[in-house]
Amino acid sequence: MASNVQLSETNSPRNQKNRPRVEKEEVDYMQRAQWLRATLLGANDGLVTVASLMMGVGSIKEDVKAMLLVGFAGLVAGACSMAIGEFVSVCTQRDIETAQMKRAIENKTSLSAIDEQEEEEKKERLPNPGQAAIASALAFSVGAAMPLLGAVFIENHKVRMVVVAVVATIALVVFGVTGAVLGKTSVAKSSVRVVIGGWMAMALTFGLTKFIGSAAMQI
Repeated sequence: MASNVQLSETNSPRNQKNRPRVEKEEVDYMQRAQWLRATLLGANDGLVTVASLMMGVGSIKEDVKAMLLVGFAGLVAGACSMAIGEFVSVCTQRDIETAQMKRAIENKTSLSAIDEQEEEEKKERLPNPGQAAIASALAFSVGAAMPLLGAVFIENHKVRMVVVAVVATIALVVFGVTGAVLGKTSVAKSSVRVVIGGWMAMALTFGLTKFIGSAAMQI
């Protein structure tokens, strides 16, 4: 009987109210946005660049080897460019943040143990140029490989062009949805923005390639 009374008191609303609540771990979406932006940007750039080049060359020369060769060259050149650009950019950012930290330390006459710990934590959070370069190159390569894989097994030229366009569109939708889901933003708005932006870039590249290379690229 006593145990029942204790059990009822433990489960009473008053006792439950007084219990310490377990705080849920909040996701830092601002921090997530940094790597999410870099990853999706690299993949989107790779997809749009290679798909545009393949469709542009394919509109001039109905040769699968030439189309795939241009696409592969775009993948390699773009991945290297993204890696170098990201490395230089992050190095610059790291130098600026390091210099700012040094100036802040010099302006303080003395550092307490808490301040020193905070400074060490800030140093650990400094961006890593090598990691950023590798991640950017890999993201670009993944995006660029999609239209290449979609076209490599298609023999008919017209079908191959359609497949590249469809694969690019589907991948753009996936990138938009992924970014919205991970960033907790509007899926429809993100998807439409990514697809329209990607198609504008591909249409411009396709048009200029066809216009300029209609005579020069007949090899």
